[in-house]
Amino acid sequence: MDTTCTHCETPDPTGSALCIPCTTRLTHQLQDLPRLYEALAPHLAPSMATGQGRGGKGGPAALPVNEHVLGLRAPGGMADVVYGWLKAVHDTRGLRTPRLAGDPLTRLHTAVAGVIAHMPWIVAWEHAHDLAQEIGDLHRDITTVVDPDPRPRGRRIGHCPAAYEDGVLCGAVLTLRPGEQVVSCEWCSATYPPALWAGLKKLIDADASAA
Repeated sequence: MDTTCTHCETPDPTGSALCIPCTTRLTHQLQDLPRLYEALAPHLAPSMATGQGRGGKGGPAALPVNEHVLGLRAPGGMADVVYGWLKAVHDTRGLRTPRLAGDPLTRLHTAVAGVIAHMPWIVAWEHAHDLAQEIGDLHRDITTVVDPDPRPRGRRIGHCPAAYEDGVLCGAVLTLRPGEQVVSCEWCSATYPPALWAGLKKLIDADASAA
C-alpha cells in the first residue's frame, strides 16, 4: 500500500518513512560531510569585516578564528551530531553503540559509515524524517560557507506526474530553474516543455486531489 514520505510528503509506493529520492539524498549528504569538514579548514580565519586588534574604547579583541566554523569542526560539532543519530539508532535497535576514537575527522568518518550501514532499517524508522531534516540542515549550513551559491533556487512546480511501466507515479518535486524553458524531473528524467504546461498542471492537480 502506498504511503506518504514523512520528509517530503511525496506519495511513496515502498511503504517506507522515507521515499527513495529522500533516502538517496540523505545518504549522499552523509557521505559528503567528511569532504565538507576538510573544506571548512580555510574558512577558520574570521572575515576581514570583523576588524583587527582591539575594539574602540577598550573593547575586546576579535577572536583569531571564525567561531561558527570552529564549532562545526570541533568536538561537539559535525562528528557528534552524526554520532548522536548513530547512538539513537543503536539504542532503538537494542545494539551496543560503538565508541568513537581519533581526531574529529576520523570520528566523523566512523559515525557516517555507521549510520549509512543502518540505512535499510532507517528508511522505515519513525524518526527518519528528523534525521533527514537535521543532516540536511547541517549539510546546507556548511555548504553556504564553503560553496555559497548566489543563484536563485527557481520556482517549485509540483510533483512529477510521470508514470513508470508498472503504473507507479514518479512523484519527485519539479522545479523550473532560472533561465530554463523546460521543466525537467531530476529523478525520472521526464521533461515538460511550455506546450505541455497546461496539461502538466491538470495532472499535478488531479494527483494532489487523489492523494
